Amino acid sequence: MFVDEAWGSHFGFHPALPEGALALGADLVISSTHKLGGSLTQSAMLHLAEGPFADRLEPLVDRAFRLVQSTSASALLTASLDLTRRALVTGTDRITGSVEAAEKIRGVVRALGRFGVVGDGFHRFADITAADPLRIALDTRAGGITGHEARRLLFRDHQVMVEVATDAAIVAVVGAGSAPDADRFLEALHRLPAPLDDRTPGSGSRSPGREPLRLPRPGPARLTAREAFLGPARVVRAEEAVGMVSADTLAAYPPGIPNVLPGEVITSEAVEFLRRTAAAPGGHVRGALDPGVSRLRVVAP
Repeated sequence: MFVDEAWGSHFGFHPALPEGALALGADLVISSTHKLGGSLTQSAMLHLAEGPFADRLEPLVDRAFRLVQSTSASALLTASLDLTRRALVTGTDRITGSVEAAEKIRGVVRALGRFGVVGDGFHRFADITAADPLRIALDTRAGGITGHEARRLLFRDHQVMVEVATDAAIVAVVGAGSAPDADRFLEALHRLPAPLDDRTPGSGSRSPGREPLRLPRPGPARLTAREAFLGPARVVRAEEAVGMVSADTLAAYPPGIPNVLPGEVITSEAVEFLRRTAAAPGGHVRGALDPGVSRLRVVAP
């Protein structure tokens, strides 16, 4: 089993954290160590477990690595990975402080009652077996402000940066071993204005015209991704692209997961979704030719 553990490089290094994928039986795990482990940006780790498939996987991994490896590997990135490994192994007390700071933030948010703690509803979903206590997802809509506006004002007025925002929530991240100023974050959060005066705080209702975006169903695949990406292409208006085969990868951000892949037929549903995403505060479409997604690259007939 292969696992993309991009946001879980710190898992398993503290009793309060979920177990890592390797401990749960994965054969190959990719960890974006720079995300929450603390290593320098662009550094990551590939873990090969000592499992039943190790002997078969190791030569394949080695061959793939030699295909893409640089002859001038960065000593800075490698050293930062080693320092991160050491910090995680020996940093139980520091991680305890990080977990306690995150729990304090959630506790105060619950006590004050303006915003909601998204994780409090996880018990309703059978497929959520554990949650990272260092990720603080807050329902800002319950407090009368969109996540996008909350993120913008937190940064502009208080120099507080959160990891990501949606129409309804923000997600703050505490690095494993870091010691954030929980009181400063809580003060900034509760000084946010409540401009959505057409709703009742805590009711969960939305402003008129702000229905959540629904993910589009993928169009049928007509070509392989290689054929579509490398073949002849032309640029047309987005409206004209409906029914044609995409030559690009198009991914609404957040979260940045592809909605259209090369070789797939572009649907009207996908075009509408991507353009609405691009028009939303903080949203953009990776792979698009222009910010408004007014043109798309399609496979030439």
